[in-house]
Amino acid sequence: MIVDSHCHLDFPDFAKDRDGVVARAKAAGVGAMVTISTRVKKFEQVRDIIESYDNVFGSVGTHPHNADEELDVTVEDLIRFSEHPKIVAIGEAGLDYHYDHSPREAQATGFRTHIAAARQTGLPLVIHAREADEDMIRILEEEAEKGTFPAVLHCFSSGAELARRGVALGHYVSFSGILTFKNSQGVRDIAAEVPADRILVETDAPYLAPMPHRGKTNEPAYTALTAKVLGEVRGWSLDETARRTTENFSNLFKKVPKSALGLSGEAAA
Repeated sequence: MIVDSHCHLDFPDFAKDRDGVVARAKAAGVGAMVTISTRVKKFEQVRDIIESYDNVFGSVGTHPHNADEELDVTVEDLIRFSEHPKIVAIGEAGLDYHYDHSPREAQATGFRTHIAAARQTGLPLVIHAREADEDMIRILEEEAEKGTFPAVLHCFSSGAELARRGVALGHYVSFSGILTFKNSQGVRDIAAEVPADRILVETDAPYLAPMPHRGKTNEPAYTALTAKVLGEVRGWSLDETARRTTENFSNLFKKVPKSALGLSGEAAA
């Protein structure tokens, strides 16, 4: 089984064919997926989806693009929503200096709130990081001094130093369809060096469809294409890539039942 650790099934792109999207994912060997929250105030949409499909789980959080809209969201709010049995992560939250849709101070404030919620719940924090490597490293290391927290650097397209420092803090690195792009050799080089027990795969659907679907609407079924390229980078078969990334997912997203991932007993490292 392959797991899509990050998609957005609540987005309008999937409204007319969500059943088909989930079915095509299963047919492609993508047996579970996590639909990621981008606005706490629209949490009901995520909740409705995860309650409709046995193999879809969710998160609760505020994307950095929306940080200034939800500065009133508290740690307690995030913890309360995370009590839903199928909410398995906090976020996504982080820093995006490429678009700067929210003031950077608001992004940092929201990010630290989400870190506190991840620390208190033990649920993994889904981190969005784009063109903000120095500040991201600084905040992660400052917050780690207050107490450890699990996290994944999702849709990784940052520099090697952020990956290295994140892994040193115990975090994971997730690769999307960007890994398959012809001009992404730098990302493939990083994927080759990340410790084998810290790698995940995802789509970030509906964005960033992997080759040969680049430019089209992405969907969870295409996680298999990214996994194939990750295997080529690492020298793994597709079966080994699926096994390793699913076990890694289980080790991080501990709230997801192992039975939902085709695993039994303790997931191996």
